[in-house]
Amino acid sequence: MAGGVAKNDQWRLAEVSGLERDRALLGRSSTAERVADILRDRITEGYFPPGARLSEESIGGALGVSRNTLREAFRLLTHERLLVHELNRGVFVRVVTVEDLDDIYRVRTLVECAAVRGLGEGPYGARTTEGIAAIEAAVRAGEAASDDREWQDLSTANIRFHQAIVALAGSPRTDELMRGVLAELRLVFHVMADPRRFHAPYLTRNRQIVEALQSGDAAEAEQLLLSYLEDSRRQLSGAYAQRIAEG
Repeated sequence: MAGGVAKNDQWRLAEVSGLERDRALLGRSSTAERVADILRDRITEGYFPPGARLSEESIGGALGVSRNTLREAFRLLTHERLLVHELNRGVFVRVVTVEDLDDIYRVRTLVECAAVRGLGEGPYGARTTEGIAAIEAAVRAGEAASDDREWQDLSTANIRFHQAIVALAGSPRTDELMRGVLAELRLVFHVMADPRRFHAPYLTRNRQIVEALQSGDAAEAEQLLLSYLEDSRRQLSGAYAQRIAEG
């Protein structure tokens, strides 16, 4: 499957001019962490699809960084399970397994539901109110994307919705954990290549969750979220397993 995906997106690998625009983001303090941030964004955007081989020469040249810096960035993203190193072949964007997908949802359920549960009953303070406003903004962005039939924007809005839910916990470490988990999840959606099917049906449920939070009913929001995640896991896992089996 990896070879097929890479072949279909060969033009993306040959064309690295887009990365040259990212060089300005590095500033004068070109570090492996900043390079990893850029590549992480590009991977989650689908610029480098699952199964694609990453060329040290072309990427390093486009970003203007040394081979050692780039290899350290690759190492960081491998630790995040976004890349995989294959002996004598190079570094590739990882293809998530069905077992990985189920585990991703296990982590999401533990973290997202705990973030909501920790709010307790309303009314809430200023920090939580601002957090709920961020969730509302993500819901509105998703609804607008759906109205405009911008399905990739809908996918991005849905990811931001869940990031904003986790942010309710007020924990930078949890935010970082979820950033990696959701980035890995987007690798699955790039293989499915049908964001409308997997995101549009949940817009109404997103709205229900944020309305429960706005009313101060965290318990109801948690139950809605728990049901949401389980239904999403079941639907996506089944479809992804079929896609993997088809190669």
